[in-house]
Amino acid sequence: MGGDGLGFSTGACAAAAAKAAALAATGAPVPASLEIPFPDGARLALPIAWARPAPGGGEAAVVKDAGADPDISHGATVIVAARQAPGWRFTAGAGVGTVTLRGLQIPPGEAAINPGPRAMIRAALEELGWSGGNIQVSIPGGADLARRTFNPRLGVLGGLSILGSTGRVRPFSLDAVRATIDCSLDVVRAAGHDRVALVPGHLGQRALGAWNADLPGVEVGNEWAHALDAAVARGFRALLLAGHPGKLVKLAEGHFDTHSGRSPSPLPGVHALAETVAGRGLAPTPTVEGVFQALDPDQRARLARPLARAVAEAAARRTGLPCAALLTTMDGGIYGGWLEGTPWT
Repeated sequence: MGGDGLGFSTGACAAAAAKAAALAATGAPVPASLEIPFPDGARLALPIAWARPAPGGGEAAVVKDAGADPDISHGATVIVAARQAPGWRFTAGAGVGTVTLRGLQIPPGEAAINPGPRAMIRAALEELGWSGGNIQVSIPGGADLARRTFNPRLGVLGGLSILGSTGRVRPFSLDAVRATIDCSLDVVRAAGHDRVALVPGHLGQRALGAWNADLPGVEVGNEWAHALDAAVARGFRALLLAGHPGKLVKLAEGHFDTHSGRSPSPLPGVHALAETVAGRGLAPTPTVEGVFQALDPDQRARLARPLARAVAEAAARRTGLPCAALLTTMDGGIYGGWLEGTPWT
């Protein structure tokens, strides 16, 4: 890791490992670190964990250092087996995924090694005189790590993706979250859908699946402004928003970044409306969930309906699209919703 706190992407690690594997294939000594070219013209050295000859070529490994903001693959070992061949062919070894859905940068059936990393690997090997090669990338334990990522929802199965357009990992920003939202929407659109559900996270996804298993859902975290705008840009014709009222009602109040540190709680408004629905005063509670739990099931549905309508109308004003909303419970159920004027009426 450099003094700037930046780390290296899995793509950069794969490129350095490929160059080390190519050196090992010739029987030449492999140094403790190897310099490779980066897309911006920089040349940076990565440490090599090990390198050795292999039948017809060589193989080598680099341990990923993600820098000041470690991601899920920080500390993973990226192994590349390389042998010269006509043209370039990239395959997925153990722990690297395979693309199964259209809409990503790599077509279905191909190893989930993105164009940026492929170009970095080629550039590193071309420095050694290679004009083509069979390149296999593996990440031991990658299949287990991938289950904690968006890969399964994006149709990348069997392991992690080899990513990185710059070769560097920057301390966490919203760019990665937004890029994942964009990829997810691309996959849904490429599958022929013109309707999509947007959910904050797994609770919304669970409730959505129970309500309509055929409607694709995209997790957006707190990035509602970006997700709504991105859905419009991709030509979706109707949207359904599904999530807990403690999160979604913030949209109705004009807060499209729902992070708790950047938006106020909707609790006061929800509490006041709940007292009107209940026809009585309610004890103070620190959460929106507490308000709903203070009501009987019929009252919860009557509270959820106007709240969901306000959420749907806020989204519709921003997007110009028919929008529906479902307010979900903490256990994957639904308190109520607003579907009028949408395909789900």
